[in-house]
Amino acid sequence: MGTWQLDPYHTQVEFSAKHLGMMTVRGYFDEVSATGDIDPEHPESSSVQATISMASVRTNNGIRDNDLRSSNFLDVEKYPTMTFRSTSVIPAGPDRYTLTGDLTIKENTRPVVLEVTRYGEFNDPGMMGHRIAYGATTKINRKDFGLSLTMILDGRLVVGEEIQITIEGELVEQQQEAAAETAGG
Repeated sequence: MGTWQLDPYHTQVEFSAKHLGMMTVRGYFDEVSATGDIDPEHPESSSVQATISMASVRTNNGIRDNDLRSSNFLDVEKYPTMTFRSTSVIPAGPDRYTLTGDLTIKENTRPVVLEVTRYGEFNDPGMMGHRIAYGATTKINRKDFGLSLTMILDGRLVVGEEIQITIEGELVEQQQEAAAETAGG
């Protein structure tokens, strides 16, 4: 078991939702941090915690981004972060896992299940460190997390209720002395 930290330069947290039931609008979060106690040989004993800055939402449309940050949706002034804390990891096949945890958005905490794939492992102590890459997918209903604004146009939801989430990232094993400093020691 070791302490691992997400490499922010090699991480993507993306989401998508239907617009008017037709087109898929995609976005991502720029600011994500995560740490975990991970045993690469026995992932089922591992745990992970993640924090995402809500203000870092991007959809490549400034007007839409500002609307997402407003009290209509994320209300970033009142709720600056969303968090995830794992509760279990269950093997689901070679390099596949079911990760269950508690997702909190706008003070609404609900269990979510992520389907995780381990992409690979790389160990270069001198340059890149010991890293493991993972990908995960899930979907949530935005209304379960207080994102309940419902706009109807010509009988269609302007923003779909189902949100698809895709995460890819590399976790880097922290050296003992660096891990002790991070823990305050």
